[in-house]
Amino acid sequence: MKKTQISFNIELDENKIPEKITWSANDGGVNNKDSKAVFLSVWDHEPQETLKIDLWTKDMPVDQMNVFFHQTLVSMSDTFMRSTNNEKMTDAFKQFCDYFAENLNIKLS
Repeated sequence: MKKTQISFNIELDENKIPEKITWSANDGGVNNKDSKAVFLSVWDHEPQETLKIDLWTKDMPVDQMNVFFHQTLVSMSDTFMRSTNNEKMTDAFKQFCDYFAENLNIKLS
């Protein structure tokens, strides 16, 4: 069985606020790449609940956070469709993504 690893390194200030985030994924050729934010969700099947980590550096601009959220929501809707094949809820989710982008004046490409 092959194993792989994805890792995050977080540098904190004296108040434990992230100042720098780097991540590595050796199989993907990524080594200590800088990032301004990370959202990580893990499904714990025993209590059937999501465990999450959401971190962003104190210098993450709000306009970039808006785009990060939007792209994350769009990605989640795509993943939801692939994993459940529920077209009705995927369409509703995508409508919300469009609403989100429109109200934050995010340009869509």
